[in-house]
This record gives sequence, C-alpha cells and structure tokens, in this order.
Amino acid sequence: MHKIYCLNKISKVGLGVLPKKDYEVHEAIDDAHAILVRSADMHQMELPDSVLAVARAGAGVNNIPLEPLAKKGVVVFNTPGANANAVSELIMSGMLLASRDIYGGMNWVKANQEDPEINKTTEKAKSKFGGTEILGKSIGIIGLGAIGLRLAHQCALMGMKVYGTKRNLDSLKKEELPEHMVLVKTKEEIYETCDFISLNLPYSAESKHMIDKEAIKMMKDGVIILNFARDGLVNEFDVLDAIEAGKVRTYVTDFPNANNAKQDKFIVIPHLGASTEEAEDNCAAMAASQIKDFIENGNIKNSVNFPDINAGPKQAKSRLIILYEASNPQFDIMSKIAETQSHVKSFIHQEKNGYGCAIMDCERDIDKITLDAIFNLKEVIKIREIES
Repeated sequence: MHKIYCLNKISKVGLGVLPKKDYEVHEAIDDAHAILVRSADMHQMELPDSVLAVARAGAGVNNIPLEPLAKKGVVVFNTPGANANAVSELIMSGMLLASRDIYGGMNWVKANQEDPEINKTTEKAKSKFGGTEILGKSIGIIGLGAIGLRLAHQCALMGMKVYGTKRNLDSLKKEELPEHMVLVKTKEEIYETCDFISLNLPYSAESKHMIDKEAIKMMKDGVIILNFARDGLVNEFDVLDAIEAGKVRTYVTDFPNANNAKQDKFIVIPHLGASTEEAEDNCAAMAASQIKDFIENGNIKNSVNFPDINAGPKQAKSRLIILYEASNPQFDIMSKIAETQSHVKSFIHQEKNGYGCAIMDCERDIDKITLDAIFNLKEVIKIREIES
C-alpha cells in the first residue's frame, strides 16, 4: 500500500485518481511515499527517507526546497497549465477593474448606502469612476507559458493588440498563437509599446524587482501593471511613486503583503488565481496522476528538479529506477553492471540541470550484489526496484 500525505487540503477529485486498493491518504508524514502540497512552506521540513516524490498542485514551486530534495533523490513535480484558464480569467478581471474603477465605484455606493436619494446623487458622482475601455488597447505579456498564452488568446478575442515575449521564443514555434500577435525579443519593447503589462514568469534572482523606476521610465503614460505571477517581481515603492506622479494608472496584484495591503492606490486581490473549483480539481488530478506514474512505473513528467523520462508501463520482470548526479554521468557503467547479471531488456536515461534519471528493464529480478554495485557508484543518489 502506497501512503500519500497531504500538506494542504487537496481536491477529492484529484485524490480519486489514486486507486484505493493501492493508495491511502495517510494522516501522518511518517512512512509516506509521496507528498501532495499546494502553498505550504516546506523549506524547514525534514522529510522521512520513505518519501519518493513531492507534487505541487500548481505551477509555482517557491515553497519547495528543490536542490536539497534533488540531492536526497526526491523528485519534485508541478502541474503547469492545469490552472491556466483560472489565472488568465482573473488577470482579465484585474484589467477590467483597473480600467473602469469598478472597485472605487462600489466603495462609493457602500459609503453612501444610507442616502435616500442615492439614485440621483449617483448620476453626479459616477463620472469619476467611468474609466476607459480595453477594446483597441495594447497588452504586453512577459512570459508565454501556459497562462501567458491563454491570456494572449483571451485578450485577442476582446479586441486588444497583443504583444508577447519570453526567454526562448523558439519554443513557441509549435504553439498556436492569436492572429496578428506580435512577438518581441525584449521586455523593453513591451515597456515602450503597451497600455497594459502583464507579468507571467517565475520569481528568481534575475526577475526580482524587474519592474522598478528604470523600467517604469520606459513605459507609456497611464500604463496599467498586472502582477498575477509572483510577489517580488515588482518594486512596489517605485510603482507607488509612479502612480502618485501620474505615470502609472494602476497596479493590480494577486499577492497581498504588509506593504501593498495598506495602499489605496493599488488593487490587491487575495491570491485567488488558481482557487476556482475547476483549477483545484485539475491541479490535484494532474499532480496525483504524475505521482502514480512515478511510483508504479518510474516515469517522470513535469519535474522541476529531475529530467522528464518515459519508459512506458512496466512490462519486464523488474524495473530499476536510478537517480544520479549528472556532473560525471555513469549510466554506461550502470548498464554494464546490470547487464552482466540481470539480462537487461532496455535502458534509457535523461539528464537536466546536473541531475539524471535512468530506467532499466530486466528480464529477471535484480540481485542484491548488482544493486549494491550500482548504488556504490559515486554519482548515484538513489535506486529503486519495481518488481512484478
């Protein structure tokens, strides 16, 4: 029986992917084989040696210590694209809130709720909340992953001019892009061109405070900045100065913090991007499915600290999963060791960012001497045998 521990509340739809005859949701982390997590901070956690994998029901993995877990041979998965529609719809909502000052108008109604003549005073007050339309406006999307691409299509359907960029533009060659979408090579081209700027990229040392006073100087007057990606991408003090100077119209973010929660000139949403019923179900189901395939077959899909690898369903007598550091790959040695004793049927391997995974199918059970010989190789982190 495989034990799954949930650090956060996980959708029942997602957990339903795991057959009850083979998996149980464990109430304690002890002896767990896999962990499902959403936003819980794992950086200070000590995981038991039984843990094979961690799956994040969502795209961002800032709450997970990727490198330390890689060194322990724990594969970390995420679920890119599973919540793309939910997040992109919320970004669209943020655009409309910023354009029309719906939030300010609603606050005015609440503040004047006791006015018996509110239907009349509304006609005098409403002009300051009128705002502008998004039809014909330009949006620049920085980061064209699953969410960014979804947003691009939705904006195009709303009659907007869509610009986009990402680090590797060549990766978009097989993607279906909106008609007339303009791909640019640098974010600076977006700063100079667009009425709306949407950040849809991960947080890193390189992207920290990418929107600062220098970036804002390049932008059009009245620009609206949308950050539904990660806290820390925007220097919010610089943005506040720019709003007060009339350079930036509005800043909309899905990441409340001790500073922006106090700013009346920001629109701050309580991290609702992936919180729809559908997105939670999709993310959980995708995470559980990836965990299941890794436990049962050793296949890795959407890992953020090990390479993806797919040997299909296990069909041989025994399958060996080898996780190793790829700085000095020794897959050839592994193969020769196993071949001498265990009749290797197939052997595949992949490397990424300094780590590798090899999957070896053998026609008979692998003896302990062979297992020890492979495990004692300097670069090997963990080996696991899946028997029939």
